[in-house]
Amino acid sequence: MDMLKHSATRLAELLREDGLSSLELVEHCLDRIRRLDDELQAFVSVDEEGARRRAETCDARRRRGEPLGPLHGLPVAIKDVTATAGLRTTQGSRLLSDHVPAEDALSVARLKRAGAIVLGKTNTPEFAFGAVCTNALRGPTANPWDTRLTSGGSSGGSAVAVATGMVPLAQGTDFGGSVRTPAAFCGCVGLRPTPGVIAEPSRPLGWSTLATQGVLARGVEDAALMLAAMAGEHQDDPSSRGMAWPAPSTALERPLKVAVSVTLGDAYPVEPEVRAAFQDAVAGLEAALGPVAREHPDVGGGVEAFKTLRAAESWLTFGELVRDHADRLTPSFVWNVEQGRHTGAEAYLRAERTRTALYRRFFAFLSRFDVLALPATSVLAFPNAQEEVWEIDGQRCESIIDYLACTFLISLVGFPVVTLPASRRPGEKRFGIQLVARPGNEALLLQAALRLERQGFRHHWPPLAAPNAGES
Repeated sequence: MDMLKHSATRLAELLREDGLSSLELVEHCLDRIRRLDDELQAFVSVDEEGARRRAETCDARRRRGEPLGPLHGLPVAIKDVTATAGLRTTQGSRLLSDHVPAEDALSVARLKRAGAIVLGKTNTPEFAFGAVCTNALRGPTANPWDTRLTSGGSSGGSAVAVATGMVPLAQGTDFGGSVRTPAAFCGCVGLRPTPGVIAEPSRPLGWSTLATQGVLARGVEDAALMLAAMAGEHQDDPSSRGMAWPAPSTALERPLKVAVSVTLGDAYPVEPEVRAAFQDAVAGLEAALGPVAREHPDVGGGVEAFKTLRAAESWLTFGELVRDHADRLTPSFVWNVEQGRHTGAEAYLRAERTRTALYRRFFAFLSRFDVLALPATSVLAFPNAQEEVWEIDGQRCESIIDYLACTFLISLVGFPVVTLPASRRPGEKRFGIQLVARPGNEALLLQAALRLERQGFRHHWPPLAAPNAGES
């Protein structure tokens, strides 16, 4: 069986129906990792023996006719900032190079309860700070379409693992675009749900909704499958919310009201190549979803508000670490954290006030439209050695996170968003689009995304990972 020809959703069905053994699938994934990962460096740790043992247990349960979960026997990868019991979790830092958690994060525990097998941990910049995926422990994760280029960050390892078929599904985290940027650069689906859909009771800032966990997958139905397994409330997460939605197995038939914007009213610059690629994508959007309106919500003040809130939260979370261990930390991480050292209460509260106003404007805007579409990145993938973007279309960036404004403005308001591959031809440099819907409206968002996927906005195999020579 050519397992790469099947989606994660179909593989899960085959595993439950006895059409495929979990051990076969695990060995297939391990073989892909051995063949590809020396060059790509997507994984930090691979639990070969543990995965084989769990696969054998899954196969035995199926033979005995026991109840099986929706992800029964399916290998998944976990970003290396998320705790995995008994499996090294470094957070990309030399300070935690030998750290092995005693307990799983709640999302990992839920994936395991659904039957998933954790195959390994994927690469991330130190403590997930960075829009490129490199650290002092593992080095850079390469883009599978051109190994000289970045995979994006901070969930770059997860995106590469999925895009190349090393695993069917991978977990990620997203603060300012850390699921969506690598999904766009690597040509896969990246889903950031409404904050609170995936409860995180271990978060010290339980009321903050800037960060959330998310999903990397090769298809929309696969992303929905993994999200459903991870989602749910928890009493120790005050932001968590219960939610149920249908699997998007049937795309919406009715025309949708779609707004499109390249820069949200010149809120940020974009490369000419991105602008051109987005204009090409709009034609496909219109064909798939219905007539589009070139409108956007007012995001005035949003860029500075996000920078202030991010800086303050970073200093509160990591300030002591930077004070005590700056010489052992990545300079870019130290720089990021230091931005919040002098952020006062007034600046923080003003940023929260701006954020509230933006939320209300976004909500009113998406009361008139079903979805908003915009580019998933301001630039196309750049050389791994570059690490930072300081100029876009002749405009100087004020900070190293400016090129993420197209994603972090969506994080700021906390709306669900999915990134889809929008490079319609296999040989093109990868480009992605974001679809945004109202909070809690994952059902509509995923059904719209599925409809777009079926019109060609889908994963292609990078040449180095194609199932057969020349296949895309």
